[in-house]
Amino acid sequence: MEIKLTLNGKAVAAAVEPDLLLLDFVRAQGCYSVKRGCETANCGLCTVLMDGKPVLSCSVLAARASGHEIWTLEGLQEEAEEFVGFIADQGAEQCGFCNPGFVMNTIALLRENPEPSDEEIKAFLSGNLCRCSGYEGQLRGIRAYLDWKKGVREDGTGL
Repeated sequence: MEIKLTLNGKAVAAAVEPDLLLLDFVRAQGCYSVKRGCETANCGLCTVLMDGKPVLSCSVLAARASGHEIWTLEGLQEEAEEFVGFIADQGAEQCGFCNPGFVMNTIALLRENPEPSDEEIKAFLSGNLCRCSGYEGQLRGIRAYLDWKKGVREDGTGL
């Protein structure tokens, strides 16, 4: 079957098997940030944005993505670059395997809610499995980034 979609801002048309997962499709297109983890929609490693909303590409058929806009980390480097250093500064990227999923969900969160509370951040990122950290580093990194965007130093004073 033929599908047509927009992947990272570029029109893509391809013949696919009806049972091809979106995960496998985007990886075949060179988007290797999308990772295969649990294959049960529990870890968040395969997160992509479909029409701006995070979806788990291991549980979506490529055919269902036809006509939609799909973004992977490869297409969102500039947007991600601004805050990933804050996460790294908190020691939250120990092995780095879960980072693309966290980054994709953080982008979606901040687009939807530019000033989330800590509870909203935790709720939005709860679908991401990280085996190295206790998730507090990611939370601290996102909070530090948001504070930086507001012009607040770590000591609470303005810049």
